[in-house]
Amino acid sequence: MEIKAVKFRKDGFYTQPFAFGGEEGAEKFDKNVRYRGSLQNYLIDTGDEVILVDTGLPAGTPEESPDENSIAFTGRDICTYMEAFAALGYRPEQVTKILLTHRHSDHSGELKSFPNAKIYVNAEETSADELQGLSNVVPVHFASGAYYNFPESEKIRDGVYFVKAKGHTNGNSLVIVENGGLFYMLHGDITYVDEALYQNKLSVVYDDQAEARKTLDRVREFVKNHPTVYCGTHTPQGFESLEAKRVIDLEKPVETIPPGEIVFKTASGKYVCSVCGYVYDPAVGDPKNGIAPGTPFEELPEDWHCPRCKKGKDKFNRA
Repeated sequence: MEIKAVKFRKDGFYTQPFAFGGEEGAEKFDKNVRYRGSLQNYLIDTGDEVILVDTGLPAGTPEESPDENSIAFTGRDICTYMEAFAALGYRPEQVTKILLTHRHSDHSGELKSFPNAKIYVNAEETSADELQGLSNVVPVHFASGAYYNFPESEKIRDGVYFVKAKGHTNGNSLVIVENGGLFYMLHGDITYVDEALYQNKLSVVYDDQAEARKTLDRVREFVKNHPTVYCGTHTPQGFESLEAKRVIDLEKPVETIPPGEIVFKTASGKYVCSVCGYVYDPAVGDPKNGIAPGTPFEELPEDWHCPRCKKGKDKFNRA
């Protein structure tokens, strides 16, 4: 069995208030501290089938244009998700299963591009807009019972487990692969950066804070008791750990490498949600929520929220 990273954005960042401020408040942390960011999802090649864990951003999603006040930046395009997938040597029709950690479009963006795959998703997540119109969705009810200290799981096949991990979204899940004596934890946004796992901090992005705390506690307990390679979506430490088969040790944090210089680009007038990838286009507005076409982002009401993930204006970057 092989696990590979599907890498499609690099050179992003997440500030300490964004990555650590979910319980104590963002104002308790230093906005000038930035951690490296990236975007990658994962592929499991079992030898007789190809399984994806999430499917990247939709093609055509514009890059953000961060400034010195941006609290998060998903990074610059390396290529599209589908180009990154193809670069690993696979064809879409080879994929038999997709294990969706949660609905946000940086995880669900190319679900439609895999015609032969069954899409496994927590049954609590199936009403999400991102999943509508797809006929190959398999609602997961976690019928396999507990997986070690996680109370609910679904065995996908030998060595591959879909685990309920509510909090970041109400239908959030993670994937654990057992291979070669190690446990590979492939997750969406349990943490955005590994530093938050070491320091036991929640990000500011969650649907249910109490459940997010329970999930992070379970993750930390699991990695203390099992040799675990911790593979996140939003930090290059995710694929670096995978490629090095680096087992996480909460008592010995990996050295933090600061992000490189951020080059600020000319903005287009569009804005991108750094949480879910929704693009606000002034030419279109947000008519469903009373925002007329032609309304600049700067003129949106202060209580306006992302139509997709319901986060505030401060989570948006210029595109």
